[in-house]
Amino acid sequence: MLSKKAQYAFHALTYLVEKEGEGPVQISNIAQEKGISLKFLEIILLELKRGGILGSKKGKGGGYYLIKSPKEVPLSKVIRLIDGPIALLPCVSLNFYEPCEHCTEDGCGLNGVMAEVRDATLLILERKTLADIVKG
Repeated sequence: MLSKKAQYAFHALTYLVEKEGEGPVQISNIAQEKGISLKFLEIILLELKRGGILGSKKGKGGGYYLIKSPKEVPLSKVIRLIDGPIALLPCVSLNFYEPCEHCTEDGCGLNGVMAEVRDATLLILERKTLADIVKG
C-alpha cells in the first residue's frame, strides 16, 4: 500500500506536470491546491529534489519544477524515493535487500511467491510514468 506521503508526492508531481512550461511553482501554491500541509510537502519535495526528479529556484519567481520530462520518470522511482522498497518482503527486495529474521530463503515458499509479486509489480511501475498518471 502506498503511504500517505507517497500519495502526496504523486499529487504534487501531477500538479507540477500540469504546470510544466509555466516556470517554477511555489510550494505554497501546490500545498493549497492539493490540500497538503506545507511542512509535510517541504519534506516530500526535498526528497524528490535529492532524488533527481525536481529542481528548485530560490528568490522571486522561484519554486519547484521538473528536471526531466514526465515520460522519463517511472512511478517505481518515486515510490522508492518516498517509501523505500517496492517488494513486500525485505528478502526479495532488489534495492533494499535484508535477510528475513526467522526464515531461510532457500526453503521458504513465501519468498518465491513474493518474488513473483515483486516482478509483476515492477513490470508495471517501471513501465508507467508521471505522464501516464496525468493523462489518467
